[in-house]
Amino acid sequence: MITTEMTEKEMKTVKMSTLYELRLLFAQGEKEEYSKQEIVELLDKIATAKEQE
Repeated sequence: MITTEMTEKEMKTVKMSTLYELRLLFAQGEKEEYSKQEIVELLDKIATAKEQE
């Protein structure tokens, strides 16, 4: 039987990789400061990409 549940370790890995992706988006961006709307858009971008994986 195949289970689709993730272990705590797997969930932590996913969370950390998502945070790292967000960090890269900010670090590679040209801006030094971001508005609340821009941050929300970046989060939406990551969430959309995760759904397509």
